[in-house]
Amino acid sequence: MLRISRKAESFTESVIREMNRLAVAAGAVSLAQGFPDFACPPELKAAAAAAVDADVNQYAITWGAKPLRDAIAAKTARFHPGWVVDPETQITVTCGATEGMIAAMLGLLDPGDEVIVFEPFYENYGPDAILSGAIPRYVTLHEPDWSIDPDELRAAVTARTRAIVVNTPHNPTGKVFRRDELELIADLCREHDLIALTDDIYEHIVYEGAHIPLATLPGMAERTVSINSLSKTYSVTGWRVGWAIASPELSIGIRRVHDFLTVGAAAPLQQAAVVALGFPDTYYAALAAAYRERREALLPALEAAGFRVHQPAGAYYVMTDIRDLTKDDDVTFARRLIAEAGVAGVPGSSFFSRPELGSTKVRFAFPKRLETLAAAAERLSRLATPA
Repeated sequence: MLRISRKAESFTESVIREMNRLAVAAGAVSLAQGFPDFACPPELKAAAAAAVDADVNQYAITWGAKPLRDAIAAKTARFHPGWVVDPETQITVTCGATEGMIAAMLGLLDPGDEVIVFEPFYENYGPDAILSGAIPRYVTLHEPDWSIDPDELRAAVTARTRAIVVNTPHNPTGKVFRRDELELIADLCREHDLIALTDDIYEHIVYEGAHIPLATLPGMAERTVSINSLSKTYSVTGWRVGWAIASPELSIGIRRVHDFLTVGAAAPLQQAAVVALGFPDTYYAALAAAYRERREALLPALEAAGFRVHQPAGAYYVMTDIRDLTKDDDVTFARRLIAEAGVAGVPGSSFFSRPELGSTKVRFAFPKRLETLAAAAERLSRLATPA
């Protein structure tokens, strides 16, 4: 009998995208998947059209068109003075941050290596490790502020540990890791010769605190793979243009895997990305302010409907607790929420290695127009209204 691989059998399809499909089929307001329902900056559309019209339609250099690599290096130095990146040897342009993470794991980890992942986690990290032949080891972020237990983190490091995944601002909780937490991680990386794989895709969406790239801490630039993308910052999640910044030694492995994994990201969109990375500082300030406004629109509506809300300090997600609303588990409740209230979220159990840790949680995403959030708020109010 024909079968799929053991690796593919060990994880399911994306629960996030499944919930979005259910929402679309039901005509629900989808606060499940993290993509905008509004237009990207018009300058980007014009730049992409101009690149196609100019016949920038063939392969770029495998690890990224030079103008884009130069722009990534320049933007990195602009926002993080002192972090100097060589665009020739340290940047690999990938098909989104998603490919950046799997290319880094495949290029840098061996079967049997262990990789530490904080939970709750973005759902790709576990399957990425499994596909790489690595073993994910989970360390829990503890409520209410999703803090790290230093002893628990230290205990997770073994002789087989090779890497640690750090996502800040964090999906799904909106946590922004503090400097002392990052220093703890950096200390362990230096002490045990670990690689840090950092998902920095929400770096410009911060409400409280500040985004501190782990690579900027002493001794970390040479052992950090900093993964980023156009998707969230410029509202072009469908373009699939991302990048990984790493030392020349680590970039060799990433580039080799990337070459055979996807060959390269779309050439005309790489050219258009140069325009995005040149946007002025005012663009990024307005971006954070706009998402803060969306946060302030959604969170009171969730609380009024009976959800316990963990206020996010960054990114554009809010993790909620449903124990005051229902005795249902998270999956049952999320499906019922679509059917009865016409709003889609993501069951919290999908963000944990032990599903019971998320059985009373649902995550909502808010990269939406204010009108969409208002419609969601009106529908959620049905939960608080006696039948």
